[in-house]
Amino acid sequence: MAVHSRRTLLKGLGGTAALAALSGCGVPSARISADRRAAPDRSARDKALTFANWPLYIDTDDDNASRRPTLDAFRERTGISVTYTEEINDNDEFFGKISPSLMNHQDTGRDLIVISDWMCARFVRLGWVQEMDRSRQPNVDRHLDPLLRNPHFDKGRRSTVPWQSGITGIAYNREQLGREIRRVSDLWADDLKGRVTLLSGLDEAFALLMQGDGVDITRWTNDDFHRVCDRVEKLVNSRHIRRFTGNDYIKDLASGDVLACQAYSGDVIQLQADKPEIEFVVPEEGAELWSESLMIPNLARHKANAEKLVDYYYEPEVAAELAAWVNYVCPVPAARDVLASAKDEETAALAEDPLIFPDDAMRARLAIARDITSRERPELAKRWNGVAGL
Repeated sequence: MAVHSRRTLLKGLGGTAALAALSGCGVPSARISADRRAAPDRSARDKALTFANWPLYIDTDDDNASRRPTLDAFRERTGISVTYTEEINDNDEFFGKISPSLMNHQDTGRDLIVISDWMCARFVRLGWVQEMDRSRQPNVDRHLDPLLRNPHFDKGRRSTVPWQSGITGIAYNREQLGREIRRVSDLWADDLKGRVTLLSGLDEAFALLMQGDGVDITRWTNDDFHRVCDRVEKLVNSRHIRRFTGNDYIKDLASGDVLACQAYSGDVIQLQADKPEIEFVVPEEGAELWSESLMIPNLARHKANAEKLVDYYYEPEVAAELAAWVNYVCPVPAARDVLASAKDEETAALAEDPLIFPDDAMRARLAIARDITSRERPELAKRWNGVAGL
């Protein structure tokens, strides 16, 4: 089950300007040095941890929505109880909730959090998260997808571990359109005028558009960004682009008001259940692979317990159980074989879904975008928001 609020929007410059300031443009003291990030670990004597996540982003029992089978199994195996909260609805909002504690070197009350990688990058730069001890995480070392191991902001994934991943690509109604879409440039064809939407969030939208322009998104430049904005601005002025959306693109696509749009892979899996004519495309030029990742905030009181839980979710059997429920790109490729061997045909079919386990051809076209630095963000956000009308 996908969660349509997780891939959040950047509205205006308020949140982004604050992030830029905290990242070193005016408040250098916000950064916490490595020797001040750890607290005495209570894990050995206190078999507990607090885990903050997004709504509907974990498996639940069919008969009792308050039960979460994988967490229950973890508690039974380890004796560690997990206080699980679904308190993250927006990256910027959650940043605002916990940043006062982190900036003032105080415990947040949370041992494990999940936020989008573009926001993880800010936490890592600010020194607000702790490195994980990989000696306690053999499953992460063994099973983490190679495509996700080395994002620019956290080489080797020392401080972040993907919870789930996804692809920002193109969704379209092939039945109504009457032809295939294979490239980003296909969105600009005359028969799609006024029937195309783009994502409104800067971090969500820019990478795919750059890839359509032939840019290597692992090393894009400001000139690349402004060139894409120039093109999009012309398409807005000619009314080719219908509008910029959040996750409400799903409604537009389902109703037929829109024939093609930027979209997230997990959303399209859900939509295809009722609308099999909707297709998701990783364009020939490539698409962005993104993650929402687990992190242990500074001064967390149960670090070892949190590390054990992270590693538990990298067991292929556990990862498979989670993937079958959330339907995003699974960061544990070995989970595919587990699902393929399931007796239930519907569950086994998930192993062949390239939007959960991308095949080799699709994987070759996926890349993790270089993140927007704190110094770049105010200028780029201002430009993008002007184009998108935010």
